[in-house]
Amino acid sequence: MRSTINQIISPINTSDGAGVKLKRSIGTQLIDYFDPFLMLDEFGSDKSDDYLGGFPAHPHRGIETVTYMLNGEFEHKDSTGAVGIMKSGDVQWMKTGSGIIHSEMPAMSEGKLHGFQLWINMPAEKKMDDPEYIYLDSNQIKTYEDSDVKVKVIAGSFKEIEGSIKKHNVNPTYLDIQITSNQPFTYNLDKEYNSFIYVYSGSIHLDGDNSEITSSHLITFNQGGSLVVTSENKAKFLLVSGKPIGEPIARGGPFVMNTRDEIISAISDYNNGTFVKVGVK
Repeated sequence: MRSTINQIISPINTSDGAGVKLKRSIGTQLIDYFDPFLMLDEFGSDKSDDYLGGFPAHPHRGIETVTYMLNGEFEHKDSTGAVGIMKSGDVQWMKTGSGIIHSEMPAMSEGKLHGFQLWINMPAEKKMDDPEYIYLDSNQIKTYEDSDVKVKVIAGSFKEIEGSIKKHNVNPTYLDIQITSNQPFTYNLDKEYNSFIYVYSGSIHLDGDNSEITSSHLITFNQGGSLVVTSENKAKFLLVSGKPIGEPIARGGPFVMNTRDEIISAISDYNNGTFVKVGVK
């Protein structure tokens, strides 16, 4: 059975942090939540004014943020005491849990910045866990490559290669794929998971659909089926999937919980200086 398209979405142009310009495809009126995915942003520009403001210190609770740098450098600092420089090809997978305050600021004054941030929901039983994060240098990310395709395996697996993110409650797949020939790329989508593609370079065709899908477009799929992708211009795209959590969500800016009362509590904790909680479970 072939995979079937659910939606093809053009991102909205917006800004976040201190004026960083970006394209948001999940977390909009077109697709507010694609369980377990809460938000997907593509940030990128070779104009320093579009990113120099960065993302000054701000809080999160109840979500995971996955930052993938394609080009450029960002400095990360957070309330756990963690400090680091994210460079081209690096990934930071942060579980905010009960609460973390962090900043992401450009460690560059000029040049091209390009990357993604994905928000993943956390189930109720994990939302108040201690925060933690996994940092992956580019040389730690395993890659499959042949004459037709190059696949960086951040999470999940491809052709016997397994990503570094394991034993995760939504069992995510996160692949960065480049088609390098005119041969089709095929991948079997899990029949119980939600999956999407985000094209960020070139254009693709999907089997059974004659339309050309160009760069900076999100394609969500109905669950299951065989995905077949072709490209005539060495397209690059993300392929992401995860097991739905199936719980109600309540949003409050950087906080995502299950009820409105929990959002009010998060705001109160932040305003009262009691937001960062360690060992709460």
